[in-house]
Amino acid sequence: MTDTTLPEQIAAQLRRDILRGKLPPDTAIKERDNASEMGVSRTPMREAIRILAKEGLVLLRPSRSPIVARPTVKEVYDQVVVLLTLEKLSGQIACKAATTADLDALFDIHERIAEAYDRVDSLDLFELDMEFHRKIALAAHNEALAVTHGDYLARLWRARYLSATMRRNRERVVTHHGAIMEALRARDPRAVDAALDQHLSNLAEDIAAAIEAENAGHQGEEPGAAGEKRKGDS
Repeated sequence: MTDTTLPEQIAAQLRRDILRGKLPPDTAIKERDNASEMGVSRTPMREAIRILAKEGLVLLRPSRSPIVARPTVKEVYDQVVVLLTLEKLSGQIACKAATTADLDALFDIHERIAEAYDRVDSLDLFELDMEFHRKIALAAHNEALAVTHGDYLARLWRARYLSATMRRNRERVVTHHGAIMEALRARDPRAVDAALDQHLSNLAEDIAAAIEAENAGHQGEEPGAAGEKRKGDS
């Protein structure tokens, strides 16, 4: 690792800890403790936490340790509606703007997912899945769209992971991705829109259900459980 990329490397590790539940919602992220655990200084740790805060995974608090965010169902649902619109717009524009190299790179990710689906860790598979969708947005070659899509994808990272692990389905991922690829190679905006609609049609409801179930479990915790997570918070 180099000094210039260290905060991103730390943010990536913390992000995976959040997704895996090692750092569940409402957990305080203690800058000093986490820096010591990772063997880094507090400065890059602080910057990494800011990266996650920008993504919406972490909430910053004045004079207190930041905590892992616990979004409401309404917040997540609204964000998913926007993301779905961005996904479809990306696909439509990519039909005209994508280069052969763009489509080849996308197909390579599709093949990697298909080959690895039944044997890799769920988080590794999820990250490949998100890379596939990110590549579609980048293939549109529209910077404003790519940045906005990236922001919403990051903000919904954990919510989508929860949903993906609850409904892991090879056909939905591999077969649907194949249909999206065929439509993009045919440069057919209507076919791309239909393929994305089939792939993502239940995403908002699935993610909302996953968040609602998690939050319901949180409400059912014994009194003081959340407080234990924050014990010594400063």
